[in-house]
Amino acid sequence: MDRTERFYRIEVLIRSHGSVSFERLLDELEVSAATLKRDLQYLRDRMDAPIVYDRDSNGYQLAGTDVRQPQHQLPGVWFSEPEIHALLTMHQLVRGLDEGGVLARHLQPLLDKLHGMLGANEAQAAELMQRVRIAGTARRPVPPQAFERVGDALLARRRLQLRYLTRRRMARSEREVSPQRLVHYRHTWYLDAWCHRSDGLRRFALDAIEQTTVLDTPAHEVPVAEVEAALDRGYGIFAGREVQWADLHFDAEAAAWVAHEEWHPEQQGRWRDDGGYGLRLPFVDVTELAMDVLRHGEHVEVLGPPALRAAVRERLTAALAVYAG
Repeated sequence: MDRTERFYRIEVLIRSHGSVSFERLLDELEVSAATLKRDLQYLRDRMDAPIVYDRDSNGYQLAGTDVRQPQHQLPGVWFSEPEIHALLTMHQLVRGLDEGGVLARHLQPLLDKLHGMLGANEAQAAELMQRVRIAGTARRPVPPQAFERVGDALLARRRLQLRYLTRRRMARSEREVSPQRLVHYRHTWYLDAWCHRSDGLRRFALDAIEQTTVLDTPAHEVPVAEVEAALDRGYGIFAGREVQWADLHFDAEAAAWVAHEEWHPEQQGRWRDDGGYGLRLPFVDVTELAMDVLRHGEHVEVLGPPALRAAVRERLTAALAVYAG
């Protein structure tokens, strides 16, 4: 029986019997008296378990709780050491996508408990957290206050009043929206919401929201399936209803990587006789797809549709003109 199992067993015994003697715990756990004393001390100090010794019953019990309706639950008793390491890795992932530190800050109490379960002091904990690094570029940070207000409105199912900057036109507008979900895509946070001004689903970049106010008005509810159908059908972050299919041909050099990449959940791929790779995927706007095609340079050709092929050709021509001199 490992330490985590012993912790669970100790609490179950005490909760089941109300008061359990030291000798009974020794028999049940089959450990030495020194080990049991360390376990009891660990549960009190590291896990905040209200275990006390009662002289009248000559046993250990949970102070201030009703065993029939327990108020205390040992944190993490279901986790083995490998599972704790996995949770710590997940915490680093959250920190990597949480530019303002909002999510990481709220997860800090759980992180402290996980460190305690591993018996890690501050130096050991710092060393452990340095073993995972999340690297990213072109991040667009969101002010923590704005992130929290959007998150609060989303979970409380309340409407938001926004002042939003549309960067393409450099125009600001006032919007009242009903939050539907948060999306993290390529190091950027987005809010999918029902816009009451345009009377439809829209996607807003959180870093372009300049002011936010949580309203008392209940949010307009949109089924998740409807949100997905409206905003997730095409390639990347751009939404739209008219879906087209792109046909891309990658040469043998690029194929070694592209064949193992997921560009879209509904993509279709096949190896070609020339050693290249054909990729077919849906999109609703040429902007982002054209950018991703361009990063492969001479190793990819757009076979169709004509609008996408023309867009990539125009960008390549414009880029060449920059370097023509």
